[in-house]
Amino acid sequence: MKLTLKEFFAGFLRNRHIARHFRRLALLDSLTDTTVSREVPPSLAHTLVAAANSDSAVLIDTLGTHTDGLSEAEADALRQQHGFNEVEHEQPLSRWVHLWHCYKNPFNLLLTLLAAVSLATDDVQAAVVIGTMVVLSTVLRFWQEAKSNKAADALKAMVSNTATVMRRDFSADAAPIFGKFYGASLSIKGAQRIELPIKQLVPGDLIVLSAGDMIPADCRVLSAKDLFVSQAAMTGESMPVEKFAHQSNAQATSALELDNILFMGTNVVSGAATAVVLTTGNSTYFGALAQRVGATDRGPTSFQTGVNKVSWLLIRFMFVMAPLVLFINGFTKGDWTEALLFALSVAVGLTPEMLPMIVTSTLAKGAVFLSRKKVIVKRLDAIQNFGAMDVLCTDKTGTLTQDKIFLARHVDVWGQESDDVLEMAYLNSYYQTGLKNLLDVAVLEHVEVHRELKVGTAFQKVDEIPFDFTRRRMSVVVAQNDQPHLLICKGAVEEVLSVCQHVRHGESQEVLTDELLARIRQVTAAFNEEGLRVVGVAARTMAAGRDTYSLADEQELTLIGYVAFLDPPKESTAPALKALAEHGVAVKVLTGDNELVTAKICREVGLAQQGLLMGNDIERMSDGELALAVETTNVFAKLTPTHKERIVRLLKANGHVVGFMGDGINDAPALRTADIGISVDSAVDIAKEAADIILLEKSLMVLEEGVLEGRRTFANMLKYIKMTASSNFGNVFSVLVASAFIPFLPMLPMHLLVQNLLYDVSQIAIPFDNVDEEMLKKPQRWQPAEVGRFMLFFGPISSIFDILTFGLMWYVFHANTPEHQTLFQSGWFVVGLLTQTLIVHMIRTPKVPFLQSRAAMPLMIMTGVIMAVGIFLPMGPLASYFKLQALPPLYFVFLPMILLAYMALTQAVKGFYIRRFGWQ
Repeated sequence: MKLTLKEFFAGFLRNRHIARHFRRLALLDSLTDTTVSREVPPSLAHTLVAAANSDSAVLIDTLGTHTDGLSEAEADALRQQHGFNEVEHEQPLSRWVHLWHCYKNPFNLLLTLLAAVSLATDDVQAAVVIGTMVVLSTVLRFWQEAKSNKAADALKAMVSNTATVMRRDFSADAAPIFGKFYGASLSIKGAQRIELPIKQLVPGDLIVLSAGDMIPADCRVLSAKDLFVSQAAMTGESMPVEKFAHQSNAQATSALELDNILFMGTNVVSGAATAVVLTTGNSTYFGALAQRVGATDRGPTSFQTGVNKVSWLLIRFMFVMAPLVLFINGFTKGDWTEALLFALSVAVGLTPEMLPMIVTSTLAKGAVFLSRKKVIVKRLDAIQNFGAMDVLCTDKTGTLTQDKIFLARHVDVWGQESDDVLEMAYLNSYYQTGLKNLLDVAVLEHVEVHRELKVGTAFQKVDEIPFDFTRRRMSVVVAQNDQPHLLICKGAVEEVLSVCQHVRHGESQEVLTDELLARIRQVTAAFNEEGLRVVGVAARTMAAGRDTYSLADEQELTLIGYVAFLDPPKESTAPALKALAEHGVAVKVLTGDNELVTAKICREVGLAQQGLLMGNDIERMSDGELALAVETTNVFAKLTPTHKERIVRLLKANGHVVGFMGDGINDAPALRTADIGISVDSAVDIAKEAADIILLEKSLMVLEEGVLEGRRTFANMLKYIKMTASSNFGNVFSVLVASAFIPFLPMLPMHLLVQNLLYDVSQIAIPFDNVDEEMLKKPQRWQPAEVGRFMLFFGPISSIFDILTFGLMWYVFHANTPEHQTLFQSGWFVVGLLTQTLIVHMIRTPKVPFLQSRAAMPLMIMTGVIMAVGIFLPMGPLASYFKLQALPPLYFVFLPMILLAYMALTQAVKGFYIRRFGWQ
């Protein structure tokens, strides 16, 4: 497919090979792309429906497996047949293809064209110089990006997901080898449960699932106990669905509605199961979906858009100025071939051919810095977006808070401390066999209750009524010796109250009246306002003699009290938010949690609440209304994943550079939509895949460091563009003046190219330059109009001194005939290169250079070396090769005067410019 020049250029700075290297096609693509059909391919649907309706014994036989699982040899054979269990994703480019991608940008293509023309006209020296520029630009970019790819490999190696698999018939020799590779502690005989990397699974493998597990392939359930699976990304169902060992509706034809089929990429919310793997890798529904969305790339970020706009500004300028140079020289000199070569050289001088290398090396330097802070940068351009970010949207749980629940209160119905409530809650949490969530873990940390009650010896479990998402409560029945059975119920307050008839008041019981109900709600609301999650605890005494209980027994309970939990904020949250605010970053909280709890957390971390929007409010608002509301609101509660994504999208549409920080599956769409997605190492896989930056430490203070590093990175990139744009404009303006009045070329094409090459080499150290503290105070972003204005203001300054140099060479040194043109060209070559190099120090800071702000040592050394080389070339033994000649001693008397006057005028204009327009 042929690309236009604009399309070609628009993609060359995207580091697309890096993005592809990281982008394991994730479930979140199906969440964010509404154009992709969720329909299961017919062949896969037929396979899944047939498996769902098949008898489990027949299915196991059909798959060639065994009730104890596959043997190691059988699994190896199947793996050879089916390949690894991984969805195909875009592979990293080979070295040669990567090298080609580093070369094929418009600047290098233009240089290559000029080199070919030089060879065709027997100008070998010019061809060598141009070729050197191309090789240098390409190799430097290749080297920097290869280092980034290596970091990408290290990141992928950090992510290791496993599944619990049944294996049988291990040999004494094979088991140690197997254990070495998979880290399993194995017995030799019989079926063993081992932890196997998900990519090693094959059709026919028997897997064991429990709460929190990701489904590693498309599977058929063989046995299940209260198995609830979240498959919202596949079906759009917001609530987990229960899965069973048998298909209830034999007439079902939609694979997504099958009761006993599990899909790769979904996850177990609660319960346990065994299942047999049906399909793996690309043959799964996940794989089919990934193939549809895999071709879609995320839209350009703020960084990419800005780079493209600035670069096209320079290219358009080149397309205007180069033809002017061609026609003026062609008409005034009469040699159109030489005029063409000169115009092409001017075009090369105008193109920022080192921009790809400067951008990549600057970003890579930022990535190395952040890696020392235990931050993994997945997409290089995310670093600049970090600095440009002016709005940070963040989830609450696990990001602002510790994601570690603490039991804060255990109180009776009236809010008074009660050990009885804690004991009841402990027995419930200890004896339940379903999902032990963070609330249960917090209760079970009270080991003193375990000792006092002699749990496990004095009490025996009789039965359990499992949790489900309709009742939002669960019960256990325990017995103490020959005492009556005790049913203990724990769950959401409203749901527990719905099955209560009495409340405990001291040692007595009272009937639950409307008046008491209102008082209870007042007590629990007060806890909510303190930021506590409240769980009701109720009980009922049952006659002994039964061993089976059901939902019908959850009635006529007595409310005993409540356990209240706190998810406290991280210690680093408050100082981090304060630091972000000081640096011009507004923080907005987007959470699915209760608004009262959210408000409490915001107060604790020092985030002043400005308005509150609930999920149901957002549902009723149009995009226009919400776009206005998101500007004045900083707390959003009870949100769905779609709400979060919509808020981020509208903030971007309002002109903000938006960061989003989250760690859950519900955060993935917003992470993908944001200019910069930030997650933590403990996040779910889907969130880490969607994020651009991963924090390996819980401290949020690294966010401030990331913002500052992003701004340093951007400031250094902008230095190069400003320097190049203004310097090149000044040179071309000087060329136009000289071409109109001088009977020979003011500088040969090769001189222009050598000058440009030396100047570009001096810029290599810019990524390591210092940045003034003032430049880090507020978000920085691309402003193409600002670059254009800057170029028009500062470019002509150098032209003034170029014209003075023309007069000096013409009248003082009498280089005013074609026979003396080499002297003229040598004089301008030195002044042009030295002023072009000095501009680096003048423009890198709004302050007075060398006195108030000093460049980093690498840049000082590099520019000093290039200035020395610029003087050496006409004065040394290589002068004749470059068609230059030695300059008279008197020239070096005038040279410092020209340079000092140039610096003084530039500083004066800079002061006026700052007062009028400011300094980016």
